[in-house]
Amino acid sequence: MIRAAAARLDGYARRTPLLSSPLLDRIAGRRVWVKPECLQHTGSFKYRGGYAAVSALDAATRARGVLAYSSGNHAQGVALAAAQHGVPSVIIMPADAPAMKIANTRALGAEVVLYDRAGGQSREDLGSALENERGLTLIRPFDEPQVIAGQGTTGLEIAEDAAALGLGRADVLVCCGGGGLTSGIALALEADGPGLRARPCEPEGFDDTARSLSAGAIRRNAQTSGGLCDAIITPQPGDITFPIMQRLCGPGLVVSDNEALRAMALAWGRLKLVAEPGGAVALAAALFRADQIEGEDVIVVISGGNVDAQIFQRALTHLGDLT
Repeated sequence: MIRAAAARLDGYARRTPLLSSPLLDRIAGRRVWVKPECLQHTGSFKYRGGYAAVSALDAATRARGVLAYSSGNHAQGVALAAAQHGVPSVIIMPADAPAMKIANTRALGAEVVLYDRAGGQSREDLGSALENERGLTLIRPFDEPQVIAGQGTTGLEIAEDAAALGLGRADVLVCCGGGGLTSGIALALEADGPGLRARPCEPEGFDDTARSLSAGAIRRNAQTSGGLCDAIITPQPGDITFPIMQRLCGPGLVVSDNEALRAMALAWGRLKLVAEPGGAVALAAALFRADQIEGEDVIVVISGGNVDAQIFQRALTHLGDLT
């Protein structure tokens, strides 16, 4: 499925490179290779899964339109994929999502329906009602096989580029919400880069995947909103994604919001990349959790760069603290 998704994405998704900086290497104490999915269409890896899922639908089903719920990155990925196929999209987004993500989703042609995440309103209930009323097809943000397959194309590229660099063994750090990207990368690496090990990275207070892997069973977060890293805040790992991660991934890594902001500043200062907080946690783990990582090399996925200006300005205040 991942290879089939890669074939459908050929000519549509950008192939992002592996970047490096000797200054990041010095902080991490090993070579750091950064895959900047913040440079992907719509500013995140989510375009891969969105396009893979929309393109996999039969023509008649696709023509009725697609539905998604997302705090912003999956929303934009599905919206663009739907527009490229000439079909309608309806996106359910939390009212407290970053304003830029809401605006960009609308600009891509989607109908945006806002809901009260903080007040406990159910996006699933809203989605079910819209599915029934309009005949839309729901494309889930992570617990959806075709979405996982699309995200897994990131792992195919990592394996190929790592081999070209002579990297036989390394931890591959992945920003993790529900686990679609992490599980997709893990499956791709199992096939094409068996010496590379995916590891989920999360912010403190929303480390459901790390705790679930440690416990050997799915664990929920105590809260599901309010964190800085909105792009990767989910209630718990997916029913499809967790068994994959449990079988293939190394232990989870957890960083603070402040460390995510510092990593954003370093990504901009050293690589000229704009990362959002949730997209920077893997880089933060590589830089500030070095004692929990093995080997001379580490590969990091910066998963998204859709950040509001005030948050990015806040991150850049850390530039003076960094050497």
